[in-house]
Amino acid sequence: MTQPAAAAPRQPLPIVIMQPRRRWIVGILLLMLLGSIAVNLLFAVFFADYLAEVQPPYERFHSGNMVAKDKIARLVTDFTIMPPHTHRLIEAIEHVQKKDDIKGVLLVIDSPGGLVSDSHEIYHKLLKLSEKKPIYVTMKGIAASGGYYIAMGAGAAAPIYAEPTTWTGSIGVIMPRYDAVELAHKIGVKADSLVTGPYKDSLNPIKELTPEEKAVWMTIIDDSFQRFLKVIDDSRTNLDMEQIKALATGQVYTANQALANGLVDKIGYEEDALEALKQKLGLTDVRVVNFEFPKSFTETLLGASAQMSQPDPLSRLMEASVPRAMYLFGWPTMPTYFPTR
Repeated sequence: MTQPAAAAPRQPLPIVIMQPRRRWIVGILLLMLLGSIAVNLLFAVFFADYLAEVQPPYERFHSGNMVAKDKIARLVTDFTIMPPHTHRLIEAIEHVQKKDDIKGVLLVIDSPGGLVSDSHEIYHKLLKLSEKKPIYVTMKGIAASGGYYIAMGAGAAAPIYAEPTTWTGSIGVIMPRYDAVELAHKIGVKADSLVTGPYKDSLNPIKELTPEEKAVWMTIIDDSFQRFLKVIDDSRTNLDMEQIKALATGQVYTANQALANGLVDKIGYEEDALEALKQKLGLTDVRVVNFEFPKSFTETLLGASAQMSQPDPLSRLMEASVPRAMYLFGWPTMPTYFPTR
């Protein structure tokens, strides 16, 4: 019997050893791929909101009769007056102006104020709205500086209600500036900016502010201050300019002090202002609505606080150095980034 031929021994699989240079090239390609993915994700997060179509505000029931035909809008300012809040409030104001079924407005203020330009922009839009629809103002915890400024947008005919614990007033302008000259001397740093004019670098915190530079900036903020006085004079017909100037020391007033000084009309709550507005309109059955905005792509992906964050430390540093005139109660405790949208 023929014996089967012995099977040939199996050859071991060759072991491929990647050369160090080849491993280095593969690693670089992998890093490039991951970097490309990361850049595209960042682009999607931080630019999608700019490329997307802006969505209008939508109404949400607050109180009253949910099926009532006539509506009263609540325009709520419960933030420091700065972007992106400013733009959203203005969009809501413009929406209210177009809606025929909205008969009147409750302007609800709980704000320490904010940027001069934003406060005036809101005031301007509210003043135009007040020509078409009555606005009643109700102040909550704080309605100071820019918070009081925008209340003047309700117009001369608008009553202002302040809660018993409201703080208001703080009429004035502040431009925050830090003096770090002595600190710079101690650590051996000095200002040496290249400028085209003597005032271009005037607010540099590590150089002395000369009397001439201070005079330039005081003229600028005085312009904002005089505008503040004028909007109060236009809206508070019970006060003359001399009385307003006497109150415009930057002091904050309690509700009782504000009432005694003619800055507000009544001590009361939001429901009191609402009832008075309904009587003004001759309505008994109304639907009170708030305004909300669809979440942006960034807010959806990163959360509601994403719009207020600044991922770029250099941009944050540059923004912090920009002079900002503010109708603001108090002192900014830290540099703030002001988004453009």
